[in-house]
Amino acid sequence: MATLKTLVYLILYPGLLFIFFYSTFAEWYDRKLYARLQNRMGPTHTGRAGLLQPIADFIKLMSKEDIVPERADRGMFRALPAFGLAIVSAGMLLLPVWNYSLSNSSATSFSGDIIVLLYILSLPTFIFFLAGWSSTNLFSTVGATRVLTMLFGYEVPLFLTVLTPAILANSWRLAEIAAFYRQHPLLALLNIPAFIIALICVQAKLERTPFDIPHAETEIVGGTFTEYSGKKLALFRLMMDVELVVAAGLLATVFLGGFPGGLLPGLINFIIKTLFVIFLLSLLRATTSRIRVDQVISLSWRYLAPLAVLQLLVIILIKGLIS
Repeated sequence: MATLKTLVYLILYPGLLFIFFYSTFAEWYDRKLYARLQNRMGPTHTGRAGLLQPIADFIKLMSKEDIVPERADRGMFRALPAFGLAIVSAGMLLLPVWNYSLSNSSATSFSGDIIVLLYILSLPTFIFFLAGWSSTNLFSTVGATRVLTMLFGYEVPLFLTVLTPAILANSWRLAEIAAFYRQHPLLALLNIPAFIIALICVQAKLERTPFDIPHAETEIVGGTFTEYSGKKLALFRLMMDVELVVAAGLLATVFLGGFPGGLLPGLINFIIKTLFVIFLLSLLRATTSRIRVDQVISLSWRYLAPLAVLQLLVIILIKGLIS
């Protein structure tokens, strides 16, 4: 029975099949919502309301010619897309999505898993940097430099804001943090400023408008992915979809009480809460325009980081008063 449960966890939910289909659905939801917010239609033809368009795009790219630039670092250029997808998929398995009562937790739950998940979500940035750098294309190199520059801006406030609820919950384990705020919903309201800051930082981590500087088509063609095509580009696009779902799942866990219940209730909670987070990210994407990379750093260190530190100090003070 334990073996069957492990296989279901790894292959079905929240395993590989669920990761693929739900991440492509999340892309459709994001594209459709983004289009409607701009008074456009978005995907319409492939499947009902264009629901299968992301899968069709993936299949189309997988069937196209796969070109490796002559001057590129061939080994790294070929390995990075699969390596990056494996990393973010592993992050999905750390989310408390199934049978996460404190007395019956998955083997992937452990004290400090929130730190590991934050670390895993940092690795795609380095994957994108290496992808652009190994391409040896001028536009790719500029995009790679922008990727790494942005990292030094948003990463600190993101870590501070995500760890703030953990400090109040007095735990570094995702399941326990979620359970704490389900038991004390009023205390979750104290984390609203941290949630807003984390939302902005996640938008930057995902390189979405207004932080899509590394891929600015009007400036640097396609930035980091200029030289990527075919299967490799398909894997990178899927990787970004999975990263969106994992990041939304992390925010939903620490700020929205996680995903209580068994298999079906946990699945329903996961879908509702992650789609809510993606809705907020899409709203931010639709109501802003691209800013410069120096403005990203300025925003992070002048406003987001000080506000994150202030929020952390407030939470520490409140924890001292109620303990």
